[in-house]
Amino acid sequence: MHRLTNRKHLGAKQVSISSCKGCCAHRAGPGSTSPGDSGRARGASERAAGSIYEPLKCINLPKPEGETLWDKLNHYYRIVKSTLLVYQSPTTGLFPTKTFGSNQKAKVHDSLYCAACAWALALAYRRIDDDKGRTHELEHSAIKCMRGILYCYMRQAEKVQKFKQDPKPSACLHSVFNAQTGDEVFSHEEYGHLQINALSLFLLYLVEMISSGLQIIYNTDEVSFIQNLVFCVERAYRVPDFGVWERGSKYNNGCPELHSSSVGLAKAALEAINGFNLFGNQGCSWSVIFVDFDAHNRNRQTLCSLLPRESRSHNTDAALLPCLSYPGFALDDEVLFGQTLDKIIRKLKGKYGFKRFLRDGYRTALEDRTRRYYKPAEIKLFDGIECEFPIFFIFMIIDGIFRGNPTQVKEYQDLLDPLLQHTPEGCPVVPKYYYVPADFVELEQRSPGSQRRFPSNSGRDGKLFLWGQAVYIIAKLLADKLVSPKDLDPVGRYVAPQDQRNVSMRFSNQGPLENDLVVHVALIAESQRLQVFLNTYGIQTQTPQQVEPIQIWAQKELVKAYFHLGVNEKLGLSGRPDRPIGCLGTSKIYRILGKTVVCYSIIFDLSDFYMSQDVMMLIDDIKNALQFIKQYWKMHGRPLFVVLIREDNIRGSRFSPILDMLAAFRKGLVGGVKVHVDRVQTLISGAVVEQLDFLSITETEEAPVFKSLEELDLPKHSKVKRQSSTPNASELEQQPDVNINDWKNKSTYEILQKLNDCSCLASQVLLSSILLKREGPNFITQEGTVAEHIERIYRRAGSRKLWSVVRFAASLLGKLVDSLAPSITNVLVQGKQVTLGAFGQEEAVISNPLSPAVIKDMLYDKRRLQDEREAVLQQELVIHIGWIISNSPELFRGMLKIRIGWIIHAMKYELKIRAGDMPAKDLYQMSPSEVKQLLLDILQPQQPGRSWLNRRQLDGSLNRTPAGFYDRVWQILERTPNGLIVAGRFLPQQPTLSDMTMYEMNFSLLVEDMLQNIDQPQYRQIIVELLMVISVILERNPELEFQDKVDLDKVVQEAFHDFQKDHSSPKGAENQGDMTAFYNTHPLGKKGTCSYLSKAVITLLLEGEMKSSHDDPCTIS
Repeated sequence: MHRLTNRKHLGAKQVSISSCKGCCAHRAGPGSTSPGDSGRARGASERAAGSIYEPLKCINLPKPEGETLWDKLNHYYRIVKSTLLVYQSPTTGLFPTKTFGSNQKAKVHDSLYCAACAWALALAYRRIDDDKGRTHELEHSAIKCMRGILYCYMRQAEKVQKFKQDPKPSACLHSVFNAQTGDEVFSHEEYGHLQINALSLFLLYLVEMISSGLQIIYNTDEVSFIQNLVFCVERAYRVPDFGVWERGSKYNNGCPELHSSSVGLAKAALEAINGFNLFGNQGCSWSVIFVDFDAHNRNRQTLCSLLPRESRSHNTDAALLPCLSYPGFALDDEVLFGQTLDKIIRKLKGKYGFKRFLRDGYRTALEDRTRRYYKPAEIKLFDGIECEFPIFFIFMIIDGIFRGNPTQVKEYQDLLDPLLQHTPEGCPVVPKYYYVPADFVELEQRSPGSQRRFPSNSGRDGKLFLWGQAVYIIAKLLADKLVSPKDLDPVGRYVAPQDQRNVSMRFSNQGPLENDLVVHVALIAESQRLQVFLNTYGIQTQTPQQVEPIQIWAQKELVKAYFHLGVNEKLGLSGRPDRPIGCLGTSKIYRILGKTVVCYSIIFDLSDFYMSQDVMMLIDDIKNALQFIKQYWKMHGRPLFVVLIREDNIRGSRFSPILDMLAAFRKGLVGGVKVHVDRVQTLISGAVVEQLDFLSITETEEAPVFKSLEELDLPKHSKVKRQSSTPNASELEQQPDVNINDWKNKSTYEILQKLNDCSCLASQVLLSSILLKREGPNFITQEGTVAEHIERIYRRAGSRKLWSVVRFAASLLGKLVDSLAPSITNVLVQGKQVTLGAFGQEEAVISNPLSPAVIKDMLYDKRRLQDEREAVLQQELVIHIGWIISNSPELFRGMLKIRIGWIIHAMKYELKIRAGDMPAKDLYQMSPSEVKQLLLDILQPQQPGRSWLNRRQLDGSLNRTPAGFYDRVWQILERTPNGLIVAGRFLPQQPTLSDMTMYEMNFSLLVEDMLQNIDQPQYRQIIVELLMVISVILERNPELEFQDKVDLDKVVQEAFHDFQKDHSSPKGAENQGDMTAFYNTHPLGKKGTCSYLSKAVITLLLEGEMKSSHDDPCTIS
């Protein structure tokens, strides 16, 4: 009976509605009743709608304008049933992308919004006591869809296992499935499945729905699977994907990009699911999800760095709306939110909706739908005729409701209403897009906004855009106050950060702390002897034994504990990947297998990269870590920062800086951060406690073994030998007393003999390098294998501060510093590229985040090295640059490509300038802290007292350009039909101008590629000056343009030739090509370089024909 009446309802003739409001009467036949009729008539209407229950006659139901709450909800129920739920798959619960024909594809992204719509209406029905079973029906439609997506995902568990280890497109979860069976539809070669945004949206809606009381996750297999999805999403900040539009780069050429919208939704999902119990109120400890706070914070930093851009090729994008507003609310920086939203509105808003992005060819009349990818320069065709999508007006309505902005709500309601279409039954239909027909394309491009656009679907053709339908119903429910923002967002994503409250008190979550934070600090001495020694200076410390039963762990032991998180043998899932725990993670207290554990940061780890052996670097790292914790700690409770003091730290002349730092701790202020030093036992009460209950084991299981910090067993009153190492290693000690060329061809036996007799560490490492290359790392020497011998040299040289030897040994051992990949990502998200490789050698360009293994291969590629020590020195610089660019991005202004080898060249040149006539200091013999300071020095604006040769050398080495440089090259290219060439690299006018826009980052990178072949920094800087000169001349002479290809090298040679004439002196012919004097000349003035360059440019321009101009005052007729 129910099915029959429902079918009758769907086929019944209904009143046409222009919008949902005030449209509650639907005719089921000629004798239909009006809203003001009796309860009996209303009951008949309800039975016609498919209800098998009598309506509840409740005098307490509100009756605004004569319309009851039941009538309003009944109206929306009909729309949802006939335009959404009717298409839901009865098997998987997914929603198809097309509502007509035999198409069976279902997108995860679209299905999630459909589920959210059913859930939203269910929340509204909870306000009615006798809801006729509709709350249950709607809730379970949402649950069925969410579980259908989970089912599809879990069938691809092997992809999750691969992706969390190596996030690449071939290993990602699919984003499109067969709607009826849940099977894969396309391979990763056929479709851009890698969409972090869809996976993040699934996690976000999962949390929101469970928080509202829905039961979606049923067992521990599903819990462990969701935990592994979190591991995948945590790395969003370094995973280029195809984004919401499934095309990646805006050129639609199959290249993924790092998208702000994907990173933002990942951040939102991680914040929502951290510490969340997937079983809801009925859950226990093992159904809780854990999030790496440091990974979350990297996503936050990356998002803020990328915005207001969407990606490298997308200057802005409408996909940012659902990320920054409902449902993501990913940004807590109101200023940046305003800038981003303003840019979206300015660039993309039209009369019929928002464009997805500029030059978007999707479904335009000129798009060739037979090809998956576009040809080079093809996107120029779509300029000005991009389709406009009304769905983004709806997102702006929802945003206005959430943010309490009625003016915005009304503005976009007024824009949306005329765009809605209707089904034959009168239900509102949101067209997917409005397009410019082929006949009107030329007129529209000539006069943007002049032509009428037509909807992609009218509602009468059976074509429905389900994402649009779902969002529309959500917006109407909110606008009619049938649901509130708090109903749709029970975890409080939309609340301003300062008003947010913790969701779960037991598990750490983001809290409201606005930082005048006091960091709790525990000073731990590794031995009683050291403790006694420090006590003589008034520094109170504890030893590992004195904090018992509390254990002190290295962060790597915590990583081992997390290996057990999310393990599921049935699904073939291992635990958390082997990723270091950052400063935020090590500042918590952990309860593990009945033990209370505190952790010290990776910066105190002995097995780490040699940079930690530099005490000044260690002090710097401690100050940076405290600053970082102060800025980004958002949890209830105070951070506990463990400072581990080792005997090696106080040996030699480095003791004074350590003592100064410890004194600052005692005073309560370190590097501008307030600290409170006390005993660990005292500090625990105010700390954040993380319960690692997933490690709970049964009686039959063997407990994992963890190693805590052990106290050095030394006599308590024995003397600490502070002067056991030399204050500063002399240059002589860093020099080998053997010549590598003399020993290369000697026998292995002779090398071994020399190695045993030799006491000089520099010589030992040199001889070991010959053995390593000749015999391999496992070759046996008197002190074990070659690799073990080099490791010992590495340690000894580190304690004696023989930095050249340390770097050589580290390079031979293939050492890789932790946080290298995140440091490179820090640079990339600032809109820059990184190149690895020695100055003058082949360089590897990094334009997207890479895994540490790939970066290591690049660093140790012999083709890119002149000196083996450079492989590790480049790592030092990457770490320093990653930190500097995050904290002082202005130092890198004008530097689009960070060329590490060229920066090393600049540093060597700076040392040469400082030395004057004396031999320059060897960069490789400098300590890591000295290297960092030198880097900071050369990044500062140039000192006015420097010669122009030195300025050009340094600016050229750093690849610095003046403000507006790339825009000016664009303007030059507009007037240079045959393009530009320099050092053999050609930049053509076409397809460059057709394919790109002036302000696009990819164009700037293309200009950098043109300059890539220049091998002299000072010459590169002259070329940059030349391009600025050309731009000014063309700007002042609009009638001129270049007729032929412009060879910039020839222009410079012509200018230099004139310079030589004016500065002629009796020199030998062999010096005629020496441009040193030219490089050392001031750019401005009558005899400046710019005057010579200008003359050469004008000569070249006048060789061609002048472009005629209609308003030329010299023209008679």
